[in-house]
Amino acid sequence: MERGDGAIPFRATNIAAAAGTPTSASTAGRPQQGDRENAVSAEIERVNKLPANSSYAIHRLKVLNKLRHLLSIKRTTSQDEELELLFASLSI
Repeated sequence: MERGDGAIPFRATNIAAAAGTPTSASTAGRPQQGDRENAVSAEIERVNKLPANSSYAIHRLKVLNKLRHLLSIKRTTSQDEELELLFASLSI
């Protein structure tokens, strides 16, 4: 999947490959909390460079702020599912 913005979809296997560390079966599908927070922060920085009146940027920031909120609280099962869906839809 080629993307013009140079973004790489956020997956545990991509992180492990970049770090040179093997993944176990239990963590292969689930990135660490700090990795996700770093990915969200990096994406927020990228989106903040876009024009402030861009409807894409405004919507993306709303979703990223929702992700940041869900990462910072103790989540219920439904919130965990929402978090996974948000990450999957954003491809970060």
